[in-house]
Amino acid sequence: MAKDTDGAESRIALITGASSGIGAALARELARRGMTVGIVARRHDRLVEVLEACRVHAPASQMWAADLSDPAAAAELALTAWDAFGHIDILVNNAGVPLRKTIPHITAGDIERVMRINFLSSTAMTLALIPRMLARATGTIVNVASIAGRFGVTTEAAYSASKFAMCGWSEGIAADMAGTGVTVKLILPGTIDTELWDQPDNDPPLYQGDLVPAEETAAGIADAIDDEHFEHFLPDMKAVVEAKVADIDKFMAGMVAFHRSQKAAAQAKEKERVKEKAGGNAR
Repeated sequence: MAKDTDGAESRIALITGASSGIGAALARELARRGMTVGIVARRHDRLVEVLEACRVHAPASQMWAADLSDPAAAAELALTAWDAFGHIDILVNNAGVPLRKTIPHITAGDIERVMRINFLSSTAMTLALIPRMLARATGTIVNVASIAGRFGVTTEAAYSASKFAMCGWSEGIAADMAGTGVTVKLILPGTIDTELWDQPDNDPPLYQGDLVPAEETAAGIADAIDDEHFEHFLPDMKAVVEAKVADIDKFMAGMVAFHRSQKAAAQAKEKERVKEKAGGNAR
């Protein structure tokens, strides 16, 4: 039985993609709030750091270093974590990878990989745990999608597709499990300060605006777990989605204009960087 630092029984949350960014921040936040956490990600060394921080507040927390690109292995890991803890109250499907490439530079292999990590492994873990949650008549599935799951983002078509899938899946299973004691929360992060913006084999990001701290987003997700509402925009970008629904053609024209303006800003920023570097070398 998992207990917090005061010896009281604590809820147990299994979090994927927990070695950095939103996942790591959420693990620390939930542990600080008294939950025991199981954390999952590929990078063992980074997981160790997160686990140490979590165990200050939740000493029974555990970690699993795993590659979630294999849905079958992801499902097996979910059951392993359940058995290790005795049960899981909250599954947070947060693992994800970016894919910033434009057509025709995206390959079928690119799309398949993104779908496996961002969507299929999440569904596999959910399907593995739902029967056990239903047997206990309690549990929460937290699916961390993206605002890109509510409107397609230029240069991120494959990433958006994986997040659209997560949104549709979440809506469907939430309705399926109504009244069972198992609930679903859909999280739609916006432009968050994580490592997704600086990954190899991706085009440079077009977006040049401000980024929300991962810790702020994690606090919002932690609040959402016990909130009565299904969908949570973090930060609140619901107005953008409503504008799309109101006039899709106008929205698409705006997306094209955004693409062009952000591309110009990124090119200007790169020219300035090169100029400063050249000036520094001259000195």
